[in-house]
Amino acid sequence: MKKLFVGIGCMMVFFVGAQDINKIVNAKEVERIEKTLSADDMQGRRTFTPGIEKAAAFIGEEFKKTGLQTWKNSGTYLQEFALVKPKFIGLTCSFNDQTVDTKEVVVITCQEDLTITEKSGYERATIAAGANLFSEAGKFIQSGKNVLVIVDTALAKNFGRLTGLKRQLFKSNNSVVFVLGTQQPKTFAINAKHEFVEQKLANVIGLLPGKSKPNEYVLFSGHYDHLGIGKAVNNDSIYNGANDDAAGTTAMMMLAKYFKAKNDNERTLVFVAFTAEEVGGFGAQYCSRQFNPDQVMAMFNIEMIGTESKWGKNSAYITGYEKTDMGKILQSNLEGTGFNFYPDPYTDQNLFYRSDNATLARLGVPAHTISTSKMDSEPNYHKASDEIGTLDMENMAMIIKAIALSSKGIISGKETPSRVNVAGLK
Repeated sequence: MKKLFVGIGCMMVFFVGAQDINKIVNAKEVERIEKTLSADDMQGRRTFTPGIEKAAAFIGEEFKKTGLQTWKNSGTYLQEFALVKPKFIGLTCSFNDQTVDTKEVVVITCQEDLTITEKSGYERATIAAGANLFSEAGKFIQSGKNVLVIVDTALAKNFGRLTGLKRQLFKSNNSVVFVLGTQQPKTFAINAKHEFVEQKLANVIGLLPGKSKPNEYVLFSGHYDHLGIGKAVNNDSIYNGANDDAAGTTAMMMLAKYFKAKNDNERTLVFVAFTAEEVGGFGAQYCSRQFNPDQVMAMFNIEMIGTESKWGKNSAYITGYEKTDMGKILQSNLEGTGFNFYPDPYTDQNLFYRSDNATLARLGVPAHTISTSKMDSEPNYHKASDEIGTLDMENMAMIIKAIALSSKGIISGKETPSRVNVAGLK
């Protein structure tokens, strides 16, 4: 009889908890947000358009109503940054008074007229034969330092591809110069001229400070940009992006409301709508640089959860499932709910590296994307037909609730997922 009462007590606790979450996360509220983000007047939320600015204003207003803190107490939910697009004008380079072929030099800079010599105070570095050229080059560009990097001639075959790294740059006062060679010069003189077009962007970000672990962060994210206005299909030229990724952004916003109402997070929760995912993931890259990755305990990136997964309702998959034990932690907290998280069934499409979780994952953070999209047969992916009428609001609400309930141990600080093995990543 005692066991019976204990069992009934547990069921009542779960029922009360479910009732509380249902008041906040429900199909009606999901539809309200989703409908606003994917409406025609958002014009497809393309990067650098009035439509995406309107979407950002809506998300920021919702964050304000929820009661989130602004980023670094800035007074705004917009995390603004700029990309600069360079146009190459000219380049000269000499090492030890000998002219260097300009095909063997790549200059990454935001300065229109850059002139440096051995007296300019640049750090010296090398990328050795056998190294991952692009991974190592990216580290120097992200270092925030002025560096002259000698790239071993064994990497000559791919050296020219480094020019792709300067097609879009974050605005910065630092410059990195890559030169194909075998050793550092005693003297050098480099002059590079560019013209730049500056393009302003903004993530939308809000925080719930942690009670006992304020310097440990858990991120919830979705990208709010899409493709904008394109070629008309059946007289419809607006690519609304209802599933990609108004659905993930809606989920992130709903989770913010839930955790604010719950008000028991021991770790700091960060809710962010990323911009520019569709044009290179620049919003996530910029935001990720604002954190010490060692302090980010987990990242829940949510992308395309508006349709049923291949397993039907009450299910979703986690990209990179095998790279940490985060998926197992989440599933263990859903025991008895009937909801299941599965490993990504579309590993041939490299989804783990194609969404906004990738930047932090490459730094070791257990950062995963949660999705239901059937990537081998999704009929509306990147099409004008990706509209709210194709989505299942009830199922979306169930997925959001599952994320909320499954993350409770991570939110409380009682559970911490294992880190990604960076050495094993691409």
